[in-house]
Amino acid sequence: MRLATYNIEWFSRLFDQSDNLIDDGSWSGKWNVTKSMQINAIASVIKAINADAIMIIEAPDTSINQSAITALENFSTKFNLRQNKAIIGFANDTTQEIAFLYDPQIMDVEHVPLGQATATTGAHDNPRFDGVFHLDVDVDAKPEKITFSKPPLELLLTPKVGNPMRVIGVHAKSKAPHGARTPKQEVRISIENRRKQLAQCIWLRKRVEQHLDAGDDLIVLGDFNDGPGLDEYEKLFGQSGIEIVMGVGKPLNRVLREPHAETAMSARSGTAPTTSRFYNHRDKTYLNALLDFIMASPDLAKSATPTWKIWHPFNDPDCFDNKGLCDALLTASDHFPVTIDFDLT
Repeated sequence: MRLATYNIEWFSRLFDQSDNLIDDGSWSGKWNVTKSMQINAIASVIKAINADAIMIIEAPDTSINQSAITALENFSTKFNLRQNKAIIGFANDTTQEIAFLYDPQIMDVEHVPLGQATATTGAHDNPRFDGVFHLDVDVDAKPEKITFSKPPLELLLTPKVGNPMRVIGVHAKSKAPHGARTPKQEVRISIENRRKQLAQCIWLRKRVEQHLDAGDDLIVLGDFNDGPGLDEYEKLFGQSGIEIVMGVGKPLNRVLREPHAETAMSARSGTAPTTSRFYNHRDKTYLNALLDFIMASPDLAKSATPTWKIWHPFNDPDCFDNKGLCDALLTASDHFPVTIDFDLT
């Protein structure tokens, strides 16, 4: 089986209010890329990675008049994709849903959220991801109310062949200091955002512990907006969010496997793998970052012998040598897909 995570930049802007593709020459959300160019590039990438299911980060909007499920299934129909069924969990207010697009001939999928449903008062112990989690993030002995703007998508995946597994799709909070007007504000907002991002990862780790205690096979995947050694604030807090979710420092039978994160933890500066590429308008250069991950529970990693791959247009030889795929990856999104292959037989 092959699973993928793929953050598709401004995917929602490619659909009209009736969830149909706007396949024309108007500009997309990507600079100098038309909607038609991006639509066809996304389809090319999805066909190339040939995953049995894809956790789509920044999926189309679900609101009063729109449906991410309808939009994704319309997209699949247009390009005759075998991944032709979509599912979401708790819709959010950001126009960027977390969705799972999958091949129903390979698996059955259900949205099965865990945890206590909470009102705005919240809970201190592992509530449902659409609720409120109380955690003291600034060491003032007064717990803050932590929420997800994009609640993680919790799925029960039942393959036609093999044992069921739990899958959690994640789009963690961005640490970027949006709205800062001075260097001092930039530092303050960056620290506040990192605290919130780490709190979300602590919440996620509690859910991971719940699944490990139950003996579940587990995959946690998505865009964490963080990675080992990503910025200078990591020293202030001791660990990255990724290390918290993985359980780094815990006994090996409690640590999720993610080889790209493991490489980044031990790599020298500039040698770590990357999954995204952003244009820095200030410096007029490209910034590469490791933000997208697929973590496997230790028993699954041991028994299913998984292999991981970042579909990077420049760093992966197969992608670089295929000019059509290389161009499609760059046109489709500022993130690149990550896949995991494993044997369930």
